[in-house]
Amino acid sequence: MLESLLMSVTRLSTFLGDRALTAGSGFFYESESRLYLVTSRHVFIDEAAQHLPDRIEFVVHTDATNLTRWQSVSMPLYAGGRAAWRQARDSGGEIDVAAIEVSRSLLPSDLQVRCFGPESLPADLDIAQAGTPILLVGFPLGFYDTVHHLPVVRQAIVASSFGVRFQGQGFFLTDARMHRGASGAPAVLRRGDGEFPWVLLGVHSSRLDMKNRDLLQDDSLGLNCAWYSDVLKTLVP
Repeated sequence: MLESLLMSVTRLSTFLGDRALTAGSGFFYESESRLYLVTSRHVFIDEAAQHLPDRIEFVVHTDATNLTRWQSVSMPLYAGGRAAWRQARDSGGEIDVAAIEVSRSLLPSDLQVRCFGPESLPADLDIAQAGTPILLVGFPLGFYDTVHHLPVVRQAIVASSFGVRFQGQGFFLTDARMHRGASGAPAVLRRGDGEFPWVLLGVHSSRLDMKNRDLLQDDSLGLNCAWYSDVLKTLVP
């Protein structure tokens, strides 16, 4: 069961031309036979940090049993001078989630991935509450199983009222030890059995800290932002 979850997440690298920039996390989402790669918007573009890549690379597996067999896929972030990804805003401002459609022509014929889909989104907000244990799957500090090209899993709990927009914005809080490189990781909850029993609660964005924290006396809060997954309904047809 857990391995099916690992096969839904990929390490995502950004480039400007041939120059490598940063690495993040992303996951596959399929809707109406169209495949998307979902991650944090700031992985694709971060104007404040002058992070302006023009293409990405991500990894897919090509053998369901021999996980040492994988292939890197390169994809442009712009087409005709316009961004190829989709992003959203709501009444609270910009949402740090982006989705880009992956052309099947770029993928190997023996592609082996697992995908979230509309059926993975929570049917109601009662599925989780403050204190509910969840998993965050990604590539913290670029760390992963380099032989099998698989992500690692962090345990977390929902740290705010699930279903309530924290401080009026479209995210909830998680309590987990997270690092750079995990941006775009799915926040999931297991429900029931089956081949892919994972509910997609949100998309991990960043750590949350207090600007007035005394760096000498106070530890980091250890809290993170996860954007509610229902934003995908506006990003993916």
